[in-house]
Amino acid sequence: MRITLLSLLLLCLAAATPARAELHITRDHGGYVEEYKTKYKRVREKGERVIIDGICNSACTLVLGIVPMNKICVTPRASLGFHQAYYDKAFTFGIKVTSSEGTSDLMSYYPDTVKDWIRRNGGLTTDMKKIKNGVELWKIINPCPDEW
Repeated sequence: MRITLLSLLLLCLAAATPARAELHITRDHGGYVEEYKTKYKRVREKGERVIIDGICNSACTLVLGIVPMNKICVTPRASLGFHQAYYDKAFTFGIKVTSSEGTSDLMSYYPDTVKDWIRRNGGLTTDMKKIKNGVELWKIINPCPDEW
C-alpha cells in the first residue's frame, strides 16, 4: 500500500487536532462519594467538558464543585437532585442512616450558588430535592451552547 503525500498530511492534521472530550450525564442516580470525587478530578485534569443531559442526583452533583463551572452546561432535559449523605446500607442492615460528616463533606464541595439554592429550599434532608431545567437551574449552571 502506497501512502501519498496528501494522505500523510491529512493523517498528521487529524492527529494534531485535539479531541473534543466530553462527559455526558444522562441518567446518574449517584453512588459512592469517593468514586465520584476521583472520577470528576480526572475529568477536571483532562480539561473535559461536562454536559448534564438528564438526571444527575446525589453524589453525581459533586461535579459542580470539582469540575470548573465554565466547563459544565445543562440541556433542557437536565435535572439535579440533592439529599443528605448516608452510610452504605450494606453496613447498616439495610436501614438508611444519615452521615452528618458526609453531608458536611458534600456541602464543602458545592459552589455558593448551589449552597444558596439548598438553603433557600430547606437545607439537605433525607428527601431528594430537585432542580429541573429552567431559570432556577440556569442561575447555577449555564445552558449548553449550540456548539456543545
